[in-house]
Amino acid sequence: MLSSNTTLFSSLSRRMASRVAGTATRGMASIEPYEDYGKHLFTGAVAEEYLAKHGASAALLKDPTWTQHSADTVAAAVLDWAVDNGANVYCHWFQPMASSGVRHGQTGQVQNMMMEFCREEGKIKFDFKGKDLIKGETDGSSYPNGGLRATHTAGGYLAVDTSSPIFLRGDTIFIPSTFVSYYGAALDEKTPLLRANEALSKNGTRLLKLLGYEVDSLQANIGLEQEIFLIPRDQYYRRPDIQLTGRTVIGKNAPRGQEMCDHYMAPLSSATAALDCMREIQEECWKMGIPLKTRHREVAPNQFEFAPLFGTNTTQIDQNIWVMQIIEEVAARHGLAALLQEKPFNDVNGSGKHNNWSIGTNTGINLLNPGQVSKASGNDELFGIVMAAIVSAVDTHGDLMRMAIASPGNDFRLGACEAPPAIVSTYLGEDMTSYLEGFKNGTGGAYNPTTKTLDLGTSSVLPFEVPAEDRNRTSPFPYGGARFEFRAVGSSQNVSMVNTVLNTITAEKFGEFADKIEAGASPADVAKEALDAHWKVIFNGNNYDEAAQQELTDRGVWRIDSGVEAINTLVSEKNIALFEKMKIFSEEECSARAAILHDHYAGTVEMEALTLIDMINQHIIPSCKAGGVGPLADLEAAVGTLKSAVAEIHAAESSYEKAQLSRVLRLETMIDIRETCDAAEEIVPANLWTLATYKELLFLDSHVDAPVGDFYD
Repeated sequence: MLSSNTTLFSSLSRRMASRVAGTATRGMASIEPYEDYGKHLFTGAVAEEYLAKHGASAALLKDPTWTQHSADTVAAAVLDWAVDNGANVYCHWFQPMASSGVRHGQTGQVQNMMMEFCREEGKIKFDFKGKDLIKGETDGSSYPNGGLRATHTAGGYLAVDTSSPIFLRGDTIFIPSTFVSYYGAALDEKTPLLRANEALSKNGTRLLKLLGYEVDSLQANIGLEQEIFLIPRDQYYRRPDIQLTGRTVIGKNAPRGQEMCDHYMAPLSSATAALDCMREIQEECWKMGIPLKTRHREVAPNQFEFAPLFGTNTTQIDQNIWVMQIIEEVAARHGLAALLQEKPFNDVNGSGKHNNWSIGTNTGINLLNPGQVSKASGNDELFGIVMAAIVSAVDTHGDLMRMAIASPGNDFRLGACEAPPAIVSTYLGEDMTSYLEGFKNGTGGAYNPTTKTLDLGTSSVLPFEVPAEDRNRTSPFPYGGARFEFRAVGSSQNVSMVNTVLNTITAEKFGEFADKIEAGASPADVAKEALDAHWKVIFNGNNYDEAAQQELTDRGVWRIDSGVEAINTLVSEKNIALFEKMKIFSEEECSARAAILHDHYAGTVEMEALTLIDMINQHIIPSCKAGGVGPLADLEAAVGTLKSAVAEIHAAESSYEKAQLSRVLRLETMIDIRETCDAAEEIVPANLWTLATYKELLFLDSHVDAPVGDFYD
């Protein structure tokens, strides 16, 4: 035993020395380690350096027409940049539909070497031309497409998105691209977003001009907060459900959860791999120009969050897609598994991706910042008119906002004291509400947000100011001072649809306001009429309170409890008309997208059900038999119930019917079966239970290095 203990002490000493050395190499904090920030993003100073060698400048990239007259110049500069950074491969990087929870990285790509192979001379040389950069082609029928493509009509076409810079990672450059059919129908997440950006800018600048404020364009800016779980990778391999579906379909609660509120923003411990993992994630992101500034613990055990600085919606969504992929890959290098699914564990908080949304002008003025916009426009009413349009949009199209967050994982998260319920209202706070009430009643003008002073009664902390409004974490769409925060968004989502909806519904209202003003109505009267008609959607109370939820339902605020039914609103007459009017989707594209989302939901549930069958047959029943305890008859019956339910789903004729049946299976049948499985776990001896438990999965801080029992063995 001495040699064993000696080996263990040596191992622990090496690990401690490694940690100390690793810490020491960071040295004193300075800017120098971050001088590579953005080195792997072809924009700004990086692009300027390489384009200058070819007689151009980075300003060229701001005009999308470079793809028509300067593609070869840009391609030559990109090639030089790639080679200098060790890359010799390129790909068009696009975002197929229905990727969350199933497709690693949530993107599609075919990687090609930037080389020419001369067979006659037997030589190789670098080769990357403009035609290679600006477009590509692939098989559109092999991605979820809702009938827009088929094997005999399979063409899928890729075109560079000039609004988002090219990334470099490893030996490959990634060209953000759109993905459409032979007839131009959107097969991806990005194309509708770009169309919605155009609609917002066109209708918004038109309205602003009528209000005496002329700007060239508008853009939607967003900031995305990414929540995740990090769990021990060895335990991850002991959970087929987490491996295959991203969540636990069974699992008895640990004796400890989040009831002590002890995890939220607690210190990031250097005794576990989580802190080093988060550091490496940030460092990878910084090289790619992703300003992943904030890191902290979240509410649930082993739950963490990253948050970047805000930026334009296309760049931020592309960056968030990368962040999710990098999180998963770096976690594995640290002996961890990253879970992005909305509800991996029962009875502790799930994860979201708060979508902080605002509208900016090309000159950098934020239309949701009252001081900025009043000063820039010279029109004190402009802010109130913009707010009236947004309130109107939320009330009219709350069904589409609910549709946009209908990811499979949000089934278990919405309204569970961790995310707002599926009732789409907006919180403005008493200060803003009072201002808009005055605006509605004809006593509007400039909005000057108030503040209040907190005096703690101690000379050690001087009195300080705080906003007049408190935070309301129960509202799905609260105004937070210069931005709205869509809090109900799911952590695993590509948020393109979320922002497509926000931009589209706001663009429609901007257009409607402009129509009425051009027809002779005063801007103030247009805003007043909208506020009168849509005031019911403003709610500053507790959205978790059941009485409040009933009040909102009685008011007629959009409430769609079922994600499956929310998806189906894509094909309602109202919404097809909206998307066609704004030139975002055709009726055919709406129908295809609804079918894809329903198939994605049904497919997710089928994987969960089949995994549960395997876990019962291969783990739970054998463990019960080995221990001579447990509800064996109920478990065996559960397998038959699950198989029958899956067969019924397969027999359904439409994607919508399959999804409806899947929801019943998931939220009723599987929950009942889970109770049976968890009851078995409760009584089977621990040494005979072969699946990782919640205790083993959720408490990194309590499972550090070698277990004490081994140390003293």
